[in-house]
Amino acid sequence: MQFTTRPTLSGTFGMVSSTHWLASQSAMAVLEDGGNAYDAAVAGAFVLHVVEPHLNGPAGEVPILLAPADGEVRVLCGQGVAPAGATVAHYKGLGLDLVPGTGPLAAAVPGAFDAWLLLLRDHGTKSLADVLKYAIGYAEHGHAPVERVGETVETVRELFETEWTSSAEIYLPDGHPPRPGELLRNPALAATWQRLLAETAGAGDREAEIDAAREVWRSGFIAEALVRQAGRPTLDTSGERHTGTLTAADLAGWSAHYEAPATYDWNGWTLCKAGPWSQGPVLLQQLALLPPELPAQGSADYVHLLVEGCKLAMADREAWYGDADGADRVPLDDLLSPEYNAQRRRLVGDKASFELRPGAPGGRTPRLSAHALVAAVEGEGLDALG
Repeated sequence: MQFTTRPTLSGTFGMVSSTHWLASQSAMAVLEDGGNAYDAAVAGAFVLHVVEPHLNGPAGEVPILLAPADGEVRVLCGQGVAPAGATVAHYKGLGLDLVPGTGPLAAAVPGAFDAWLLLLRDHGTKSLADVLKYAIGYAEHGHAPVERVGETVETVRELFETEWTSSAEIYLPDGHPPRPGELLRNPALAATWQRLLAETAGAGDREAEIDAAREVWRSGFIAEALVRQAGRPTLDTSGERHTGTLTAADLAGWSAHYEAPATYDWNGWTLCKAGPWSQGPVLLQQLALLPPELPAQGSADYVHLLVEGCKLAMADREAWYGDADGADRVPLDDLLSPEYNAQRRRLVGDKASFELRPGAPGGRTPRLSAHALVAAVEGEGLDALG
């Protein structure tokens, strides 16, 4: 028997769940003000950019699954592509074998902002000002930061002090990172959203104002700031300072878009995930790898089966998944087929595997990056590669 101290929640009006209470209560306030679920989601997302800056932001990315009451499930892709100049030749020309994990060379075209605004335009009912006012309020007037904000800042204090000096004004006020119980403000972000609203006011109706804001992001003062920052030499994990590859043309040429979800039918349910430009289909393949009869839930055999299946699906992710433009070349139908997963299921033995074992869907030869190959050799996991 399983016990929990958390009650089962139920209601008759609406419900919001997020990773931070301020985002949840802001989204709930939108619902109580007559907004719909999409309005609430967008408002909550922009609050999360303020209260959980160590986890997400408007210049990040977001995969969104939406299920309208009167329509089909759709995916909204808020994952930006690599800049046009981010080529293998460019990185090799800099003497790099791997893309640095931090700094402007690691940046993709920002996708989150455009995706959230496209969701608001097409499915919401509120104005941009209505949904941004909560984020603006917490950024301008402050909020009590969660502990992990300060912990994260402390781990990269030197970079804030030497490289990210304008950000240090926000996240290292008086020389110390944000602490619980003290208000954390981000007046620069509040001013950015206020200027955005001022520049787009009067552009037309609700939808026209939202589209105008998307244009400001892609080609206005925000785009100019993003490109300017990308062009500033910044220390990254290579130990050297580099400029990025993001250009005005990259920002102007990309926008969020809708697409059909990747799906798998299991136990009478159809599960939906974003496509193989994300790692969403890994869960679908994990379900496809399960045998008809499962061990007792929570037993050692049950956990072993789930973990080993996860390893096999993740190995296929390393070999086969690709970005949005290459998604049609990802053999997703084969990766989720009963025949393929029955074959893969036979690799699950009595002991945990330490090998990286991608499969050969449709007889194709798996391809792994050099980085993954090194990991596979160290784990002696090349048996499946022949």
